[in-house]
Amino acid sequence: MTILELLENDGRLTPKELAVMLDKETGDIKKEIEQLEAEGVILGYKALIDWDKTDREYVTALIEIKVIPQRDRGFDEIAEKICHYPEVKTVYLMSGGFDIAVLVEGKTMREVALFVAEKLALIESVTSTATHFVLRRYKDKGVVYKAPGKDERGEGSI
Repeated sequence: MTILELLENDGRLTPKELAVMLDKETGDIKKEIEQLEAEGVILGYKALIDWDKTDREYVTALIEIKVIPQRDRGFDEIAEKICHYPEVKTVYLMSGGFDIAVLVEGKTMREVALFVAEKLALIESVTSTATHFVLRRYKDKGVVYKAPGKDERGEGSI
Protein backbone atom coordinates (compact mmCIF):
# COMPACT_ATOMS: atom_id res chain seq x y z
CA MET A 1 0.00 0.00 0.00
CA THR A 2 1.03 3.60 -0.54
CA ILE A 3 0.32 6.78 1.39
CA LEU A 4 -2.23 7.76 -1.25
CA GLU A 5 -4.12 4.47 -1.04
CA LEU A 6 -4.19 4.57 2.74
CA LEU A 7 -5.37 8.20 2.85
CA GLU A 8 -7.99 7.57 0.18
CA ASN A 9 -9.45 4.82 2.38
CA ASP A 10 -9.19 6.86 5.60
CA GLY A 11 -8.27 10.54 5.39
CA ARG A 12 -8.09 10.72 9.20
CA LEU A 13 -4.90 8.66 9.45
CA THR A 14 -2.15 10.63 11.15
CA PRO A 15 1.44 10.77 9.88
CA LYS A 16 2.43 8.68 12.89
CA GLU A 17 -0.12 5.97 12.03
CA LEU A 18 0.93 6.05 8.37
CA ALA A 19 4.59 5.72 9.36
CA VAL A 20 3.84 2.58 11.39
CA MET A 21 1.76 1.08 8.57
CA LEU A 22 4.40 1.81 5.94
CA ASP A 23 7.45 1.14 8.15
CA LYS A 24 8.81 4.66 7.62
CA GLU A 25 9.76 7.62 9.79
CA THR A 26 6.98 10.03 10.80
CA GLY A 27 9.02 13.01 9.55
CA ASP A 28 9.42 11.39 6.13
CA ILE A 29 5.68 10.77 5.93
CA LYS A 30 4.92 14.40 6.86
CA LYS A 31 7.30 15.65 4.14
CA GLU A 32 5.81 13.32 1.55
CA ILE A 33 2.25 14.42 2.38
CA GLU A 34 3.25 18.09 2.22
CA GLN A 35 4.89 17.49 -1.18
CA LEU A 36 1.81 15.64 -2.51
CA GLU A 37 -0.41 18.51 -1.34
CA ALA A 38 1.90 21.14 -2.90
CA GLU A 39 1.93 19.24 -6.21
CA GLY A 40 -1.86 19.06 -6.24
CA VAL A 41 -1.91 15.27 -6.04
CA ILE A 42 -3.80 15.43 -2.74
CA LEU A 43 -6.57 17.94 -3.40
CA GLY A 44 -8.36 17.82 -0.04
CA TYR A 45 -9.81 15.70 2.71
CA LYS A 46 -13.57 15.08 3.04
CA ALA A 47 -15.93 12.97 5.07
CA LEU A 48 -18.41 10.74 3.25
CA ILE A 49 -21.79 11.38 4.88
CA ASP A 50 -25.03 9.43 4.51
CA TRP A 51 -27.31 12.48 4.29
CA ASP A 52 -30.39 10.23 4.22
CA LYS A 53 -29.78 9.59 7.93
CA THR A 54 -29.98 13.31 8.72
CA ASP A 55 -32.75 15.89 8.50
CA ARG A 56 -31.13 17.58 5.48
CA GLU A 57 -33.50 17.52 2.53
CA TYR A 58 -32.01 17.57 -0.94
CA VAL A 59 -31.99 15.68 -4.22
CA THR A 60 -29.11 14.59 -6.43
CA ALA A 61 -29.29 14.34 -10.19
CA LEU A 62 -26.98 13.01 -12.86
CA ILE A 63 -27.24 15.19 -15.95
CA GLU A 64 -25.99 14.02 -19.32
CA ILE A 65 -24.97 16.89 -21.58
CA LYS A 66 -24.24 16.85 -25.30
CA VAL A 67 -22.15 19.77 -26.53
CA ILE A 68 -20.37 21.08 -29.59
CA PRO A 69 -16.67 21.32 -28.67
CA GLN A 70 -15.07 24.77 -28.95
CA ARG A 71 -12.34 25.38 -31.52
CA ASP A 72 -8.88 25.16 -29.89
CA ARG A 73 -10.45 24.46 -26.45
CA GLY A 74 -12.39 21.25 -27.00
CA PHE A 75 -14.65 20.56 -24.06
CA ASP A 76 -12.52 22.37 -21.46
CA GLU A 77 -14.13 25.82 -21.72
CA ILE A 78 -17.65 24.42 -21.38
CA ALA A 79 -16.63 22.17 -18.47
CA GLU A 80 -15.01 25.15 -16.71
CA LYS A 81 -18.23 27.17 -17.02
CA ILE A 82 -20.26 24.30 -15.60
CA CYS A 83 -17.80 23.83 -12.70
CA HIS A 84 -18.46 27.38 -11.46
CA TYR A 85 -22.11 26.76 -10.56
CA PRO A 86 -22.46 26.04 -6.81
CA GLU A 87 -25.16 23.41 -7.47
CA VAL A 88 -22.63 21.35 -9.43
CA LYS A 89 -20.72 18.83 -7.33
CA THR A 90 -18.98 16.76 -10.02
CA VAL A 91 -18.14 17.18 -13.72
CA TYR A 92 -16.74 14.44 -15.97
CA LEU A 93 -15.83 14.32 -19.67
CA MET A 94 -17.33 11.08 -20.96
CA SER A 95 -17.05 8.71 -23.88
CA GLY A 96 -20.20 7.27 -25.39
CA GLY A 97 -23.59 8.75 -26.12
CA PHE A 98 -23.05 12.10 -24.38
CA ASP A 99 -20.08 14.34 -23.72
CA ILE A 100 -20.24 15.64 -20.16
CA ALA A 101 -21.75 14.10 -17.01
CA VAL A 102 -22.65 16.44 -14.17
CA LEU A 103 -23.75 15.59 -10.61
CA VAL A 104 -25.96 18.33 -9.20
CA GLU A 105 -27.58 18.84 -5.79
CA GLY A 106 -30.69 20.89 -5.08
CA LYS A 107 -33.38 21.21 -2.44
CA THR A 108 -36.11 19.86 -4.73
CA MET A 109 -36.53 18.21 -8.11
CA ARG A 110 -38.05 21.46 -9.34
CA GLU A 111 -34.96 23.41 -8.25
CA VAL A 112 -32.72 21.01 -10.19
CA ALA A 113 -35.02 21.15 -13.23
CA LEU A 114 -34.90 24.96 -13.19
CA PHE A 115 -31.10 24.86 -12.90
CA VAL A 116 -30.95 22.70 -16.02
CA ALA A 117 -33.45 24.82 -17.95
CA GLU A 118 -32.23 28.26 -16.89
CA LYS A 119 -28.47 27.71 -16.63
CA LEU A 120 -27.09 24.54 -18.23
CA ALA A 121 -29.31 24.47 -21.31
CA LEU A 122 -28.54 28.13 -22.03
CA ILE A 123 -24.77 27.63 -22.23
CA GLU A 124 -23.65 28.19 -25.80
CA SER A 125 -22.58 24.88 -27.38
CA VAL A 126 -24.95 22.78 -25.23
CA THR A 127 -27.16 20.90 -27.68
CA SER A 128 -29.12 18.67 -25.29
CA THR A 129 -29.44 17.47 -21.70
CA ALA A 130 -30.98 14.45 -19.98
CA THR A 131 -31.61 14.54 -16.24
CA HIS A 132 -31.68 11.42 -14.06
CA PHE A 133 -32.59 11.78 -10.37
CA VAL A 134 -30.81 9.60 -7.82
CA LEU A 135 -33.43 7.67 -5.89
CA ARG A 136 -31.13 5.78 -3.53
CA ARG A 137 -27.41 5.34 -3.00
CA TYR A 138 -26.13 1.80 -2.60
CA LYS A 139 -22.40 2.50 -2.85
CA ASP A 140 -20.47 5.75 -3.14
CA LYS A 141 -16.70 6.24 -3.34
CA GLY A 142 -16.15 2.61 -2.38
CA VAL A 143 -18.42 2.75 0.69
CA VAL A 144 -21.54 0.56 0.79
CA TYR A 145 -24.61 2.25 2.28
CA LYS A 146 -26.73 0.03 4.48
CA ALA A 147 -30.43 0.71 4.79
CA PRO A 148 -31.37 1.21 8.46
CA GLY A 149 -33.90 -1.06 10.08
CA LYS A 150 -33.83 -3.88 7.51
CA ASP A 151 -32.47 -7.37 7.87
CA GLU A 152 -30.11 -8.84 5.27
CA ARG A 153 -33.02 -10.14 3.14
CA GLY A 154 -34.60 -6.66 3.11
CA GLU A 155 -37.56 -7.80 5.17
CA GLY A 156 -38.98 -6.07 8.23
CA SER A 157 -37.18 -4.22 10.98
CA ILE A 158 -34.32 -5.51 13.00
